[in-house]
Amino acid sequence: MSEIGQRVLIVDDENAIRRFLRAALNAQGYVVSEAATGWEALNAVIAQRPDIIVLDLGLPDMDGVEVTRRLREWSQTPVIILSVREQEGDKISALDAGADDYLTKPFSSGELMARIRVALRRSLITAGEPVLQVGDLKVDLSRRQVFLAEREIALTPTEYDLLRLMIMNAGKVLTHHQLLLKVWGPGYETEPHLLRVNISNLRRKIEADPARPSYIITEPGVGYRLRVI
Repeated sequence: MSEIGQRVLIVDDENAIRRFLRAALNAQGYVVSEAATGWEALNAVIAQRPDIIVLDLGLPDMDGVEVTRRLREWSQTPVIILSVREQEGDKISALDAGADDYLTKPFSSGELMARIRVALRRSLITAGEPVLQVGDLKVDLSRRQVFLAEREIALTPTEYDLLRLMIMNAGKVLTHHQLLLKVWGPGYETEPHLLRVNISNLRRKIEADPARPSYIITEPGVGYRLRVI
């Protein structure tokens, strides 16, 4: 169940989808508001200050990617994209614009609720916290130290920067482009081998079984997600 009164804004031009989502969310204790267009959504975020936004890509006045891009100019409210579009390019565009997660229609209400809970928990993580922890994995931001089950793990500076970015965005899908840009900087967005090598090295150091990772999860063709355990 949700914390009492957490506010969800549903943005979808299909009445049937909005009704389905409202019923499912109300049953979990969320307070639901609705918008049917991109402009309605932007105005609703200003007026209602939702805790999370569930956003369809196919809106009648503007694409959901554009709505997300505009939102990210002034708001960090978590955004979960819902869409019938299954192409990796659509997912990457939405995530690069600042969306937190992406679900392809049709989807189960249980899966959506799980994604909402993770996104809301992630939104509570702030850069001001000196120590962030997911499962047995702990990162001390002030000392640049990493621990696994209280045992310190030695990482290279690049591996640390990569893990730091991922744990600060725990539960969120980070695209290859986002990771390369934020860890290596401009000009490295077309060097995916750097990312693959460092992810592989990180997994060897923090995963019990690197071939079946529990922490760093691959989102095929899109990027990686640090699983909230």
